[in-house]
Amino acid sequence: MSRHRAGTGAPVTRGMRLLLVVAAVLVFLAGFQLTVFPTRTAEWFSWTIDVPMTAVFLGAAYWSSAVLEVAGARSRTWSRARLTVWTVLVFTVLTLVVTLVHLDKFHLGAENPAGARAITWGWLAIYAGVPVAMVVGLVLQARAGGTRVVDVVRLPAGLRWLLVGLAALLLATGAALLLAPEWAADGWAWPLTPLTARAIGAWLVGLGWASAHARLVDDRESVRPVGLTGAAFVVLEAVALLRYGDVLDWSGWQAVAYVAGLAWIAVVSAWILALRGPRLPVA
Repeated sequence: MSRHRAGTGAPVTRGMRLLLVVAAVLVFLAGFQLTVFPTRTAEWFSWTIDVPMTAVFLGAAYWSSAVLEVAGARSRTWSRARLTVWTVLVFTVLTLVVTLVHLDKFHLGAENPAGARAITWGWLAIYAGVPVAMVVGLVLQARAGGTRVVDVVRLPAGLRWLLVGLAALLLATGAALLLAPEWAADGWAWPLTPLTARAIGAWLVGLGWASAHARLVDDRESVRPVGLTGAAFVVLEAVALLRYGDVLDWSGWQAVAYVAGLAWIAVVSAWILALRGPRLPVA
């Protein structure tokens, strides 16, 4: 690992920290609904998810993103928090688009329970408002400036290549699910509808973006939130498999590919978290 100097040590603004904390609370609540009540989405979620494995997959993704946002909110410098902010922005914009495309599937009609309708309107408000708030926060963060320089420690070459490969895999799979959900669903490990395929695709693109950004940032401390959220994602998805893994066809290549993808994320996350040591400001 080599070192170099970079002017990325500006502090995170108070508004950005608050926004990340609020986002973490919101995704925790969404994850709670899906993880604890995966068979009651018709009553307690924004749309009905017929396959519980899909619900717990998405719930695990929401909970792991809460880890990412808390890590970003607690970051000492913008160099570490910016990866979190851009990942959240990409995911929320994609999910807003998916929501608008499939708006007829959401619990907005009078035939749905009042609680589900309230949750759905909250969903729409969040995904319409958070991207705007993120953009405003980025503008204010840029205006805050700061010239504090830090000593940046580059990632090992092997980890950089693993991040490149993981980013390519996640972005390609996520893009396929978003753009051609019915075709791409044939390669997924369990049955998906066009809506759930695109919802999962948005998450995969978000994770792929984080992996690619981590490679571009190429700094041990700045990528640590990615390691934390990746580790949480793998653990939570493993629990999801223990609960509803019987829906997968374990004789097919799709299930093997899914587990291999989780293993790849686990290796990258463990390597990132193993990179410990002091990072000292140099100016």
